[in-house]
Amino acid sequence: MGTFFRGVFERAGHEVRVSGRTTPLTNVQLAKESDIVIVSVPIRSTVPVIDEIAPVLREDQLICDLTSLKVNPVQAMCRSRAQVIGLHPMFGPSASSLKNQTVIVTPARARDVTLSSLLHILKSEGAVLTITTPEAHDRMMATVQGLNHFLILTMAETLRRQGISPGESLEFMSPIYRMQLGLVGRILGQDPDLYGDILQLNPYVPETLAACEESVRTLREIVETGDPEKFRARFRENADHFGEFREQAAKETDALIECMVRQ
Repeated sequence: MGTFFRGVFERAGHEVRVSGRTTPLTNVQLAKESDIVIVSVPIRSTVPVIDEIAPVLREDQLICDLTSLKVNPVQAMCRSRAQVIGLHPMFGPSASSLKNQTVIVTPARARDVTLSSLLHILKSEGAVLTITTPEAHDRMMATVQGLNHFLILTMAETLRRQGISPGESLEFMSPIYRMQLGLVGRILGQDPDLYGDILQLNPYVPETLAACEESVRTLREIVETGDPEKFRARFRENADHFGEFREQAAKETDALIECMVRQ
């Protein structure tokens, strides 16, 4: 993600310098010499890196992070004297551009002109911005990322326990199953530490998973009763909760299915 955003800021006219584990330029040297400092490291390393550079930051500087969690990194950044804006890009570094990509922004301590300048850079590349607080961000990420990743990993765990290989199941696939299995394969092909940190370090994930566990128990009980009316009633209750989004979801997934079957 650091490499991705290097391009964003270079196209905005900034000179971008990088420090890391293998660069001669140290984190502290870079922090002293930069107007904007962006921390883009693994989640567990984010706060230690911020703590390393915070003592040398000045009030006229801006520090940001690109982490999937916001409360602890923002608190750490606020221990410096710099202006602070947390960022969370809701996409991976393989994205071709910022166009139509969501970036969550959590301003904590920044002058209006600083915030406006940063938002302008992101908007000029087509980003869709959501401005919120670190606490609201982490609560929502417990569902958007935590619950989503947990369910995907649960599907992988279930297939393994049943001894069903992906290739074997694809011989019986529907387009929807193919998309779901594709998400499982996509996540399992990436860094386990990223998903472990998202699930294990977000303090709001346990309560979300507790609700998930209760939902599984309730739905299993309904299925095992064999009572179709109980199933219909719970199905309708959830359908009402989704409201008008159901129509949008049908159109979007129809388009995805059409793309898949044309390949």
